[in-house]
Amino acid sequence: MPKILLAGFMLEISSFNPIEYHYESFKIHRVEEIIMSSRGENTEYGGALEVLEAAGCELVPAWHAGGDAAGPLAHADYLRLMDEFKEATKPHAGKIDGVYFRLHGSNGTPEEFDPEGNLLEEARRILGEEVPIVVSLDLHGVLTAKMMTHADAIVSYHTYPHVDFADTGKRTCELLLRIINDGVKPVGVRVRIPAIVRGNELKTETGLFGSQIRYAKELQQNPEVLSAGFLICNPFTDVPELCSQAFVYTDGNAELAEAGALKMANDFWPNRSKMQAELIGLEDAVRKAAGMAGPVALTDAADATSSGASGNSNAIVAEMVRQGYPHTVLAPVCEPSLAQQAHDAGEGGKITAGWGGALDPRYTPLEMEFEVVSLSEGPFELETWIFTQNPGKMAVLRSGNYTIVATERPVMHVDRALFLVNGLDPKNFHSTVVKSPHCEPQFFDDWVEANLNVDAPGATSANLPSLGHTICERPMYPMEPDTVFTPSPERFSRSG
Repeated sequence: MPKILLAGFMLEISSFNPIEYHYESFKIHRVEEIIMSSRGENTEYGGALEVLEAAGCELVPAWHAGGDAAGPLAHADYLRLMDEFKEATKPHAGKIDGVYFRLHGSNGTPEEFDPEGNLLEEARRILGEEVPIVVSLDLHGVLTAKMMTHADAIVSYHTYPHVDFADTGKRTCELLLRIINDGVKPVGVRVRIPAIVRGNELKTETGLFGSQIRYAKELQQNPEVLSAGFLICNPFTDVPELCSQAFVYTDGNAELAEAGALKMANDFWPNRSKMQAELIGLEDAVRKAAGMAGPVALTDAADATSSGASGNSNAIVAEMVRQGYPHTVLAPVCEPSLAQQAHDAGEGGKITAGWGGALDPRYTPLEMEFEVVSLSEGPFELETWIFTQNPGKMAVLRSGNYTIVATERPVMHVDRALFLVNGLDPKNFHSTVVKSPHCEPQFFDDWVEANLNVDAPGATSANLPSLGHTICERPMYPMEPDTVFTPSPERFSRSG
């Protein structure tokens, strides 16, 4: 009965969000809490439990820190979390047969650019060089040499928008059991591509990027192939190894792994210019939406909290006000002072407040007179993702044709949950501001007249050259349009 240790550290950051993320915002699960919160759920741990329990493994849950996408993690808080991880792991040294780590891949602090690689390095120091370690990553992760050096194998999501959380956990732990029970010897190859990408072509079901994922799945039909994937990284996590990359793990066959990774990389490179977002200028987008019968979604991916932005933008609404927009509008904002003012005034109260720009100074506060329509507080669940959101105080405010949902803390807008939990259905509004680059189609795309991808300012702008990367390797497409790609496979193996 193999003893399998479970642990994880999940955070995705935007280096361009000026607000640091802190320890208090993490959800920390210890020991049995990991299992209790995961069984039967569409999460990596949920899939892992299904595989490991069916195989009769003894589960050793240790520690998990889960954060929402945000600005950089404050370094002192990162050190505190690492201390907790090490203390939770030390008692199991020499007593386990394998390890499953659930990581994201796009974490970072102002001083540590590879927290996940550092965690794996510390795990090796504590648990030893012989115990097999497998890792699952988001396909927006930044895969590093240190991660591949200290892990036996890597597995990543195969879907975007993400729906295969449990499947990824299953694949990861099936691989771990093959190492333990069958004696497979993983050898990994990665090929780094000097390009960062964004836009609709990254949707794995409908976009060009789907061909890389389909090929990765085809590779995995070969029993010699243990894992294959393609990471498009989080382009807003400005770290040294930021890039797109293909990876393949095989059972000792480095040539097979290299051939697979090279094919994915070489097929991806010619499409790099097509894998950039098609954006509509802010003024033009508002003007175009005003002329439509509706309903209309205006995607503000530049302020996507699910990608690490603050949620503090008022840019689209401010332009609507400037143009005298004639239709009903529903828009979210993370604005702690606005939410508090509304709660102080009470339902039915009237307030005059400036909103936007309190957290991110690139926005200018927009002063409006509001009626407080409703107030709420406390956590809520997303529509399909198993992520509890903790918005703090929430308020629905109305000013003429504008309805603003203000939250005290950032929440992810990957669906309609924030609106629905506050009694608002986007279908009842002409226009909805959607702060997410891509939602599942049923949430907006399936029923709106148009979804306009707006070139607004923000920490997660799909206008990638506008962000101001200073740390990642250069040249990098699209910042340097004439970037040259010379494939250079890198091999990693813990079995010699």
